Amino acid sequence: MTRGRVPLDRALSKLGLASRADARRLIREGRVAVDGTVAQSPLRLVVPEQVSIAIDGIARTPRAAHRTIAFHKPRGVVTTTRDPDGRRTVFDVLGSAGDGLVAVGRLDRASTGLLILTTDTQLANRLTDPANHIVRRYVVTVRGRVDADAVTRLVEGIDTIDTRGRHERLSATHVSIRKASGRETHLIIELDEGRNREIRRMLAALGHEVTRLHRIAFGAIELGNLQPGEWRPIA
Repeated sequence: MTRGRVPLDRALSKLGLASRADARRLIREGRVAVDGTVAQSPLRLVVPEQVSIAIDGIARTPRAAHRTIAFHKPRGVVTTTRDPDGRRTVFDVLGSAGDGLVAVGRLDRASTGLLILTTDTQLANRLTDPANHIVRRYVVTVRGRVDADAVTRLVEGIDTIDTRGRHERLSATHVSIRKASGRETHLIIELDEGRNREIRRMLAALGHEVTRLHRIAFGAIELGNLQPGEWRPIA
């Protein structure tokens, strides 16, 4: 096969115009034209980026490639496109780099660390769907000493009240103590759901105020050495 050339059915799939099965059907039905000529075979070799393709007489342009980035959200900015109170948003920080992106879940204004943003809404839905149990990992600092009994309660579940006044049981998938003193405790906490202010609410129920909440991983994606306000492409 000549370098760069692929079968027409694969080209349509590669360009995001149809699945290979649908492409073969469309070609067999005489509904696909390449450079103005009706295609006769799904096996016709083409260079996808160098031909003009029409389906049912309508010129089709390739689907734009999705873009996903990892962003280090600084403290004091909100995870929203616009803020009615005029607070600085993650998109203000990103500038033109944030064009077309949506945030995958949120970090509250006081929290920092890894925020994923993407143009792929299906990816965003997969990452945030509780049924998929995608683990988020946080470094958390709280006032006071958190002991082993409190760690057990965090994993087994704690009854809290949500923002609407409803009872809600929250739990972490894993909790470990990095350092503890009478003044403060440093924890690693993992969650597999993204409920509103979940960590802060659980620890408040145990009598501990969170003074720092920093996300370091979302599934297989890690914050790494990104500094506040910096970002890197994932795909």
